[in-house]
Amino acid sequence: MLHTRTTPAERRKDLRARLASGRLVRMPGAVNPYAAKLIQEHGFEAAYLSGGVLAAELCLPDIGLTTATEIAARAQQVTRVTDLPVLIDADTGFGAPLNAARSTQLFEDAGLAGMHLEDQIAVKRCGHLDGKTLVPTADMVRRVRAAADARRDPGFLLMARTDARGVEGLAAAIDRAKAYVDAGADAVFPEALLDEAEFEAFRKAVDVPLLANMTEFGKGPLLTTAALENLGYNIALYPVTFFRLAMGAVEEGLATLAAEGTQESLVPRMQTRSRLYEVLGYEEYAAFDSAVFDFRLPPGV
Repeated sequence: MLHTRTTPAERRKDLRARLASGRLVRMPGAVNPYAAKLIQEHGFEAAYLSGGVLAAELCLPDIGLTTATEIAARAQQVTRVTDLPVLIDADTGFGAPLNAARSTQLFEDAGLAGMHLEDQIAVKRCGHLDGKTLVPTADMVRRVRAAADARRDPGFLLMARTDARGVEGLAAAIDRAKAYVDAGADAVFPEALLDEAEFEAFRKAVDVPLLANMTEFGKGPLLTTAALENLGYNIALYPVTFFRLAMGAVEEGLATLAAEGTQESLVPRMQTRSRLYEVLGYEEYAAFDSAVFDFRLPPGV
């Protein structure tokens, strides 16, 4: 009721233990705090906050327009309701290395289990689009080192994302990843790998936990969890899946309402009121204050 039962330190420890176990961590993207609670209820091991989704929620493109404080505020809302470790997309660190350092501490304070920084320039773009521009390796090393030095809880996971595969090639992406690990990154997110052979090559070359981005409409294949585990990856990420599903349902609902003049045909596809109240924990609140929940819903509502 009201908040999670675990501490940020416990959730960070949990994430690191899972990464060390050799088992794949399935990490769906949370559209909002409610979705984060559903992710936990459905048995997933962690949740993710996508920078692209957080921008889209504000009806902004994913080109670096959001701020660290906006993202941290949303993160705190999510970590309040789930006992799962939550990883956040910190884009390019929201500015200079000093901004990356401040972002690290903001995200620690927000209760997150970790964050990832990428090596694009500040005016960034989706990792699966062409035309990306990278900062020099030395600049990204400074970005990573600043974040690592600013970290107060050693359990907070610092991940480096490299977008170099689509710009400089696979070998350069591997070289960059190794430099970022040397600078203090605990894990690596190789963006936009093209096929299983590239996933395998990256795993053989880089000896830290690796994240596989299973985003839809991207450059790479949508691999199964079994395939990713066999390849030795540690995290399977589904960053925008449930935002796309939710917004698709909203558009279909709007079209139906406009065409039919009523939502009646949509009702069987809706989450019921009783399920909504179950997820929100109305009865737990009732145990605290009976004036909050002193009614019974009729069956099937």
